[in-house]
Amino acid sequence: MHDILQELGDRREVARKGGGQRRIDAQHGRGKLTARERIDLLLDEGSFEEFDMFVEHRCTDFGMEQNKIPGDGVVTGWGTVNGRVIYVFAKDFTVFGGSLSETHAQKITKIQDMALRNRAPIIGLFDAGGARIQEGVAALGGYGEVFLRNVLTSGVVPQISVIMGPCAGGDVYSPAMTDFIFMVKGTSYMFVTGPDVVKTVTNETVTSEELGGASVHTTKSSIADRAYENDVEALLQMRRLIDFLPSSNTDEVPRLPSFDDAERVEPSLDTLVPGNPNQPYDIKERIIKLADEGDFFEIQENFAPNIVVGFARIEGQTVGVVANQPMVLAGVLDSDASRKGARFVRFCDCFNIPLVTLVDVPGFLPGTAQEYGGLIKHGAKLLFAYAEATVPKITVITRKAYGGAYDVMSSKHIRGDVNYAWPSAEIAVMGPKGATEIIYRSELDDKEKIAERISEYERRFANPFIAAERGYIDEVIMPHSTRKRVSRALNMLRKKSQTNPWKKHDNIPL
Repeated sequence: MHDILQELGDRREVARKGGGQRRIDAQHGRGKLTARERIDLLLDEGSFEEFDMFVEHRCTDFGMEQNKIPGDGVVTGWGTVNGRVIYVFAKDFTVFGGSLSETHAQKITKIQDMALRNRAPIIGLFDAGGARIQEGVAALGGYGEVFLRNVLTSGVVPQISVIMGPCAGGDVYSPAMTDFIFMVKGTSYMFVTGPDVVKTVTNETVTSEELGGASVHTTKSSIADRAYENDVEALLQMRRLIDFLPSSNTDEVPRLPSFDDAERVEPSLDTLVPGNPNQPYDIKERIIKLADEGDFFEIQENFAPNIVVGFARIEGQTVGVVANQPMVLAGVLDSDASRKGARFVRFCDCFNIPLVTLVDVPGFLPGTAQEYGGLIKHGAKLLFAYAEATVPKITVITRKAYGGAYDVMSSKHIRGDVNYAWPSAEIAVMGPKGATEIIYRSELDDKEKIAERISEYERRFANPFIAAERGYIDEVIMPHSTRKRVSRALNMLRKKSQTNPWKKHDNIPL
């Protein structure tokens, strides 16, 4: 028996070494942790249970039968994050560069199946060079099996991808179908075809960082939701994110102990909105003062910053926040902001996370670039997402809510449950100046007369009371009481039940 136990210990030691000490040292030399070090940081101490530690590839071509390493380039298993079950796989770059083989894929799909069956989140840590060329179509088939499970799992349990090294070729499509993608600055990149192929085909000379680095994907392509300075920060932030998310679409939204008074009054909000309607202010100040302990986990902070989305808590319960940002493009909706908002709203609706929408929107961004770029269809995505959502929806209009953008931003007309406005709200088809110049076009030459007309329009329409008279606004509230009113509305809506007409699935304007 002693010999058998010794053999097990020896085999485990070999498997844990991955590609060997030399490759581990090289991984550290690049400023990266190994797959197992990453898992240890992500999960609660001592909670990781590894599966398939001794799996090896079955390839016999190109001399591969002489080169086998236990684990085959991916570490899989489960553990806990703050006591909650999480499934995880981590590509091991020290073993065949983390490349995907048939058996490598089978290890991942086993974990995906378990996550789906047992309704717990799954986190993938990516650091790999793509498909294992020696295996050919067997590796491609493995990708297909992984992709299928990404799709079937979507909307059932949260799927999170963390790119911590290279992620190229077929490897990029699995993260692309998950709910969130995070990257590490300087060491991670994503692209379908690498710099060498790009140069051959298009004659462009580009580095890996320029082609698919964290700065590209967090600011231009919107592929990644955030980027972090190093492996440690990224993994600790994933622990923070998991605390905001339910384990599945049938679980309750997490509710953590809160030490923040739900009826806290914020007098500073009474002066947040400037007297000049064209002067900006930072909507994040309002979000932080609304949230428990000022804790706000922002998603896609550096992409389309004219809309702010992310997770907060009110009375300990997770809520999704969507807010126009007057500091950027006056908070106008454009194609990028619409897509960003729509995806976030749909995620929250998938997992029964209530939505709090803070509105200060002067409309949709005009111009040929936006129209040629499909603003109509992209704007419709946000409209579709809000109208489709059946979770509790609370809307607070702080200042401008003009034109079609008023309707889109979770208005009463698309099933907003509780719609409040501050006294500073302006709900109208357009701004006073533009409206006056259209209505009184014949008087444009008389500047004094037009100025009078603008003042008259402002008095009559640039306020929330016309909408309140029609029941489109449930109540005009004092800004300082916003947290209390939102908190009470969330409690009132806690048992909300609403269903959409039966369908196989909807056809959102992609």
